[in-house]
Amino acid sequence: MEKIIVVGGGAGGLELATKLGRTYGRKKRAKITLVDRKASHLWKPLLHEVATGAMDEGIDAISYRAHAKNHSFEFHMGSLCGIDRERKAIKLSEIKDDEGELLVPERELEYDILVLAIGSTSNDFNTQGVRDNCIFLDSPEQAHLSVRK
Repeated sequence: MEKIIVVGGGAGGLELATKLGRTYGRKKRAKITLVDRKASHLWKPLLHEVATGAMDEGIDAISYRAHAKNHSFEFHMGSLCGIDRERKAIKLSEIKDDEGELLVPERELEYDILVLAIGSTSNDFNTQGVRDNCIFLDSPEQAHLSVRK
């Protein structure tokens, strides 16, 4: 069975993993795996609502694990830290808790097809003053920080 890994659970990666899961995973024609460093997805255009307090990220975010189960793909939480193109394997870094205790060791996943959908961040184009005066909204963490400013 062909192994397809999608790294990055943003709008593009999540949509692709969902479609591949429904099309190939459900019929056992391929093993589809989504990898992301977070446990859930919040659609980026909604971050301004989190920043204003109009939306609770914890309620409105999509759990990758639950979504994967419902759409016939697997989810692995972790940060991509290496790609071995010759062996067709990706390496995911270890996961530790807030106290530094190891929860999940470093591991490798093999693939036949690898899709990197790792997204983007806002660009200030080195315009003087932007970085110091702009509130970037690329993640829920930044949205929460903007509420405190």
